[in-house]
Amino acid sequence: MKVNSQLIPLAMLCSLSISNAVQANQLEVSVMAGQMYGSDLVASDSSDINTDSGSNIAIGIAWQENVNGQGQVLLNRVSHDFIGENAEQSSLDITYAHFNGVALFRQQNYVTTLSLGFGGAHFDAEQGNNEVYPSASVAFGTRYEFSKQMALVTELRAYATLIDEDDAMFCQQDFCSANFDNSLWIDSSIAVGIAIKF
Repeated sequence: MKVNSQLIPLAMLCSLSISNAVQANQLEVSVMAGQMYGSDLVASDSSDINTDSGSNIAIGIAWQENVNGQGQVLLNRVSHDFIGENAEQSSLDITYAHFNGVALFRQQNYVTTLSLGFGGAHFDAEQGNNEVYPSASVAFGTRYEFSKQMALVTELRAYATLIDEDDAMFCQQDFCSANFDNSLWIDSSIAVGIAIKF
């Protein structure tokens, strides 16, 4: 897959979502940080290559669809380090761009959230290539609203990305430092942050 051809639908989706957000009465910006745990890679002899848990940062722009629901554009970035076949440390940077629907279950100032998202994931290998793949996510979270404008948010989110395991993502010339284990990449994150309404 070529990056340029894959970025066009993703850019169109983000543009449409942001234009809807601009038309909304009130926007909410959230910033979250946490830890993300990813799938392992494999070597050419089928032995496992462990990826470490990486710190992630997420930025969301949401708008209120109704009392119990939000639309949201969420960007999340993580870097997973691993030791490749050449015994050198390398990294895999992943940026997720998702459009989410968020259901809000209110109990006074405490809100439970359930989110489903679809979009794309940009994979960039330090010693290799980069690709864009389709991905989906599901999240369970909480919000504690200090006021009508500010809330403390927590979130558990799982990403599933459909990849082409035959892509030479981690290859330079004739040498590959790692390979994907299968056609589904899973990332799971735990994060905490602040949401502010404007």
